[in-house]
Amino acid sequence: MSASLLNLDQVEVGYGDKTVLRDLSFALAPGEIGCLLGPSGCGKTTALRAIAGFETIRAGRIRLNGDVIAGADGHWPPQRRGIGMVFQDYALFPHLTVAGNVGFGLGALDKGARAAKVAELLEVVGLAAHANDYTHALSGGQQQRVALARALAPEPRLLLLDEPFSNLDVELRERLSQEVRDILKARGMTALLVTHDQHEAFALADRIGVMDGGQLRQWDRAYALYHEPADRFVADFVGEGAFLPATVIAPGELSFELGQGPYLATQEGRPGQTLQVLLRPDDVLHDDHSALQARVVKKAFRGAQFLYTLALPSGATVLSLVPSHHDHAIGELIGIRLEIDHLIAFS
Repeated sequence: MSASLLNLDQVEVGYGDKTVLRDLSFALAPGEIGCLLGPSGCGKTTALRAIAGFETIRAGRIRLNGDVIAGADGHWPPQRRGIGMVFQDYALFPHLTVAGNVGFGLGALDKGARAAKVAELLEVVGLAAHANDYTHALSGGQQQRVALARALAPEPRLLLLDEPFSNLDVELRERLSQEVRDILKARGMTALLVTHDQHEAFALADRIGVMDGGQLRQWDRAYALYHEPADRFVADFVGEGAFLPATVIAPGELSFELGQGPYLATQEGRPGQTLQVLLRPDDVLHDDHSALQARVVKKAFRGAQFLYTLALPSGATVLSLVPSHHDHAIGELIGIRLEIDHLIAFS
């Protein structure tokens, strides 16, 4: 049996002369939650549809639990793949009750077994009290839970979620992301979602693939995407940050305005070469006792923190997250210091 439940190997999807997905390769282990993250039009939903069987691939292979479900040897239809899907608009049946929606795909079970399965899932998603309600009477968050329960009911091998929280407000989106993760983990479900929202991806997924222009730039854990981005696109898309010019002073060592030290680079720099070093807001700490001063040029209040944009003596700017009781005025000079394990630099 394959160690991966889902495996994509150099998958390509296109229409005529247009290539939408190119060389898409990644794997999900059983019980793992993955995410394809990227801007609109990057191909992430097409990838989901190809896995589900709604799109035909023109190169590569897709394996599910060891079976080749798409490739040169054939294309399994969606109903044969054993995959559940939660759509962006939930696609609930308005003429059915909540229980009717959840039990819709359980026609093979007898009435008693179907009722027991529906009751179990409604308990899991916290909607047992709404079994006999119609979906139009539910809130957006409740409708999303119904869609999740309906997708889980047939016990699919894999669950796909297409921008599942895009119709919800930010606070509800964050709370439901964590609740959905807890439900999926409790049931040992392997799942893949697509989203343009990095906070949603971070809250839900074990592994995240950043996509751009139909290609996967990096497939990794959230921590690595943030602290060890593979290229400038990933660095810019995941999290916030600023780039400062730096000079390679020795193999694996560079110097820049705020100091010097070893670095990780997308390609090895030669002494004297100019690179761009990435600094995240949590790398730049406010320190009243530091001799290094920076001027506050912008500030954004975020409740527990301010996000300051700070101008260095050279005129270059960096970002810094500072506890919100340090309320400094625009134009004020404040002390800063770096606290960073390693530097990331790009040519």
